[in-house]
Amino acid sequence: MVAGTTRNIAVSFAAQLDSGELLTGTPTIVEVTSTDLTLASKAVSSAILTILGESVASAAAVTFSVTGASAGGGQTSGEFTGYYKIKCTATTDATVAQTLSVNVYVRAV
Repeated sequence: MVAGTTRNIAVSFAAQLDSGELLTGTPTIVEVTSTDLTLASKAVSSAILTILGESVASAAAVTFSVTGASAGGGQTSGEFTGYYKIKCTATTDATVAQTLSVNVYVRAV
């Protein structure tokens, strides 16, 4: 993302869901590497989305917006140096509900 902009992010959980299972409730979206980012509009998808060229069913993804990234910000060491790490966690509607997590990495230029 370009530093100083607001970007909308969509994250698929489709590969983690069992047949017929859907995400429910409000997902938890937190920045792991710093406190630079503002994460807003956190929601389970309410329509079919195209994510990385794949069609993802309604309630199989989470969406949110990101602001506050600065060029070169984020992790200061390791494989993802210069990237912000964002942890996305959502629950499912299964009879025994699952709690699923995905890490997303965002870099500002």
